Amino acid sequence: MGKSKNEIYAEQYAKCAMEQMRRYGIPASVTLAQGILESSNGESTLAKKENNHFGIKATQGWLDGGGRYGLYTDDKPNEKFCSYDSVAASYEHHSRFLAENKRYAGCFKLQADDYKGWAKGLEQAGYATGGNYAASLIGIIERNGLDKYDRMVMEEMQAQGRTPGEDRESHLTEEGKGYAFPLERLEFLLVTAPFGGQRSITLQTDHEAVLATEDNGKVVAVDTGKSLTVEYARTDGTTYQVSYQDLANTNAKVGDTVNAGQQVGVSGDNLQFGVVQISTDGSRRNIDPAAYLADVAQKGNINLQLMYEGKDLMEKYKAADGAAINTTLSPEEWMKKLLSSEDSGARLGYGTDPVVEMAITMFTSLMALAMQIDNKDEQMKVATEAALGKRIDLSALLPACKECVLEIQDGGRPILHMDNGSGIFSHELTASEMNRLSLVLSDTGTTAEQKRIQVVAIVNSIALSGQVAQNYEQGMEQHNGQGENLQIR
Repeated sequence: MGKSKNEIYAEQYAKCAMEQMRRYGIPASVTLAQGILESSNGESTLAKKENNHFGIKATQGWLDGGGRYGLYTDDKPNEKFCSYDSVAASYEHHSRFLAENKRYAGCFKLQADDYKGWAKGLEQAGYATGGNYAASLIGIIERNGLDKYDRMVMEEMQAQGRTPGEDRESHLTEEGKGYAFPLERLEFLLVTAPFGGQRSITLQTDHEAVLATEDNGKVVAVDTGKSLTVEYARTDGTTYQVSYQDLANTNAKVGDTVNAGQQVGVSGDNLQFGVVQISTDGSRRNIDPAAYLADVAQKGNINLQLMYEGKDLMEKYKAADGAAINTTLSPEEWMKKLLSSEDSGARLGYGTDPVVEMAITMFTSLMALAMQIDNKDEQMKVATEAALGKRIDLSALLPACKECVLEIQDGGRPILHMDNGSGIFSHELTASEMNRLSLVLSDTGTTAEQKRIQVVAIVNSIALSGQVAQNYEQGMEQHNGQGENLQIR
């Protein structure tokens, strides 16, 4: 049976809703239910043409700030509705709309996972003119199990000793604070290609808001939908030009003044971020964006890292003597960091689900064991690729196999794919099998070679069981087929 339109919508935008819950304390389930209801599962004209998923009308403040709008008939003809560059921007504006409007203040006194209370509060505050709004939202949430996203955020933040929405006020005033990083992150920005081989750094992104880094920046160049450059003047007469390339869209024009934290565009799958320093004599030079961001972090008191293959690229610029502080992670630690953080785009729920935690720990330990590389830089590169791809090649441990790959799928499910020469099969590791492997990998009393031997024995045992099961299924299929042929005759 195929998925309903509600389910498809929820899965597509759950990440946006969960991020809003973290930032503002609004239940992800309620945000998704409102999006489903207000945008007709993202299929309304307003949603398709304007990326407006919540039916928010353009206020005078929105228009005065240069916000775009579309004309549509609602209570009366030609009403102005907000138009956004992305659905994520619509979700962010919806949260700010609720948080900044006093009539919804009562909702923010409720628990972040009290979806029933929130639904009733929105109706009482007059969010929608139609009747039974709360009942409609609650029905959508319960029919589709959307409260699971609330639980995921609650468990994640409780594990961190935090509560959803605790930084709401800082998010509401973050624009114009003076300094910001080009992407909204909790712990670190992930660099996939550093400065040196190219004149910029490549940052891992996911079609998200790109932000101005300082106050009073002037947009000096725009290639619509592709790139944008913002210039910042210094008191000593020098200027810095910050460029954003490989954009999916831009929402600023030449001559605009932008402030720190203000959205200037939308990224694609990655962002090319470059910085040019212009001296008082007009000479230009490309500088390491890590140096620029280290300065921004210091001035703006921003506690984020700029991570590339286990190293914070800003550390050497933060140190007084210019020497890098040794904060380098091991390949295993780096993989676990990538798999456990929202900032990498590969997060699998580490720290919130004990089974997922065991799967990730096993995955990273197996990667370290299977890695037949001595060079540390090459090890970190392979570890990065494995974590982001959620896939490791174990063939080196099992030379008798043509191929043996372990893949971590959504939800932390470990799938073993094997080709042992006599058959190809895939098998989802059970909790018992993961536990056996984890015990071997975590045993500090054995050498790496002893661990390899034990891991090979366990994997071969799994392969044998899988082959027997596959042969049995094939035999049953052939037997059933023969029975059908006899009946036809």
